[in-house]
Amino acid sequence: MAFTLPPLPYDYEALQPFMSKETLEYHHDKHHNAYVETGNKLAAEAGLGDKSVEEVMKEAYGKNQPLFNNAGQHFNHIHFWQWMKPNGGGKSLPGKLQTAVDSDLGGYDKFRADFIQAGMTQFGSGWAWIAVKDGKLQIVKTPNGENPVVHGASPILGVDVWEHSYYIDYRNARQKYLEAFVDSLINWDHVLELYEKTGA
Repeated sequence: MAFTLPPLPYDYEALQPFMSKETLEYHHDKHHNAYVETGNKLAAEAGLGDKSVEEVMKEAYGKNQPLFNNAGQHFNHIHFWQWMKPNGGGKSLPGKLQTAVDSDLGGYDKFRADFIQAGMTQFGSGWAWIAVKDGKLQIVKTPNGENPVVHGASPILGVDVWEHSYYIDYRNARQKYLEAFVDSLINWDHVLELYEKTGA
């Protein structure tokens, strides 16, 4: 099952002013596409060209770092585009998700602070996440292309803190980017869909 670059679920201008057309063109069309193309080449070389992205990630983790990096980043970005929408973010979470955030993460305000802090304290490149493990939500961070899947958890929300995700729009102000992501971009409906799939 070859990796394919999914189209953006909105126009390139749709997330402005929080994420620019230029950022999406570079991030989606160049960076994500490179993970797809390199991942396909490396997966074929490793005899894993017919596997799903999740299977490739799990097979490559700890054994084939270049393949894992590209498969992991492809997986992360497939969802990253879906985790954002025009007029997203805000405190109005679907009921079931709100209940889980209240019980597992201490409520919306604590989630917001802890999620932004996870993104701020991921040294260098990486991701901050809400993941489900053992039926509970947790906030975690991972380096580079790593994600909660390889640690036995299910990511339901992730934010990319690689510089290419924010440098055009925010320069080195990672916190402003993270605040804009939470307050104005999160697609809570996609988060809920992934949460419900975990059976938590």
